[in-house]
This record gives sequence, C-alpha cells and structure tokens, in this order.
Amino acid sequence: MNLLKERIAERLLEIKAIKLQPTMPFTWASGWKSPIYCDNRKTLSYPILRNYIKMQIATIVRDKYPNATAIAGVATGAIAQGALVAEELGLPFVYVRSAPKDHGLENLIEGDLKPGSQVVVIEDLISTGGSSLNAVKAIRNDGSDVLGMVAIFSYGFPVAKEKFEAEKVELTTLSDYETLINVAAHKNYITPNDMAALSTWRKDPAGWKPVVKL
Repeated sequence: MNLLKERIAERLLEIKAIKLQPTMPFTWASGWKSPIYCDNRKTLSYPILRNYIKMQIATIVRDKYPNATAIAGVATGAIAQGALVAEELGLPFVYVRSAPKDHGLENLIEGDLKPGSQVVVIEDLISTGGSSLNAVKAIRNDGSDVLGMVAIFSYGFPVAKEKFEAEKVELTTLSDYETLINVAAHKNYITPNDMAALSTWRKDPAGWKPVVKL
C-alpha cells in the first residue's frame, strides 16, 4: 500500500474522523445504510495532522499543477483546508457553495475568481462525486479552467470514477476506502467478520443490509 495513504487512514481512525460500525450502521442523507461515517472536518482540531494534510495537498498541487493560479474549496467541508493550502502556496482562494445564496448577490462562488484562472479544487470527501463535480461545473461556467481536484479521502465508488472521467477531471486523494479497511484490520479496529461486511458494502452500497446478530 502507498505509505501516505496508510498514514492518513491511520490518523483518521485514531481521531475518530472515520468511524466503522458494521453491526450498527449509519444512515446517510441519501437513505443508504452504511458501516462507515467520515467527517474529515475533525482533522482541523488537530494542529499537527491539519498541517500534515495541508502540506501533502500543497505538494500534490505544486507537483501536478505548477501552472495553478487559484485554489477553490468545496463548501462546507473543504473551505478551511482549501484556504490553508492556498495560503501555503501563496495563491488566491475562493469557495463554491452547493447552491447560490438566497440574498444579496446570490453568489455561487464566494471570493474573487478572475476569468481565465487555472483552478485546483480541494475537497474533503468524495462519495458519489455529484456535489464535488457541481463545484467544477460552477467554476467552468464562471469562465475559468479546472486543472484537477485533490481530496483527503474517497470511497472509490465506481459511479464516482465514471463521473470524474466523463467530466474529464483528474482526481487525486490522500487516502481511500481500500487502504482504510486494510489499515483498520491490521490495527485491530475491526474483526475479520467486520472486514467481510465492509468489503460487501463497498461493492453495493445502495443495496447493502447489515447482518443482524441474534
């Protein structure tokens, strides 16, 4: 496994930014039953980890997108981390709302994004990819180019991969679901039975049902 992906996964588990509960699943807003819950905003409360994530994302942007002229965060989860990355790189920062404000200028993009900007989008979590790619579309519709997206974590759903490919957006993540469950098993966060349930869910999240213990 990739060492960076392992380190990020381990730290997310340690601070409980990611919780694994195969026998007591969470319910997502979509109605899906899920054995995993991810809240990467928790990383902001841990200065060493917060800085580590910032530096890793900034390094990816420098290496992959040296021509970037702006950083955009996806609201609300990636606003803070996106701003930190922009500060590290000395680049302008904007963030993209999920919907326009219902008052004032009714902005969808908050900040001053110059037309023709070369933008790297920062995201905290990729699930199905819909909201993340809506931010990409908003930036493109505003007259700027999206060079790529960098996210902290991805579930790696095939539907997300297909959407990113269709929109021609390169996605790089610091860690992912496959790495996470392997690290969780190695560090004894989960049992072999839990591992099986987590693997099954990943294949069919919409149709997955937890095993009820009698």
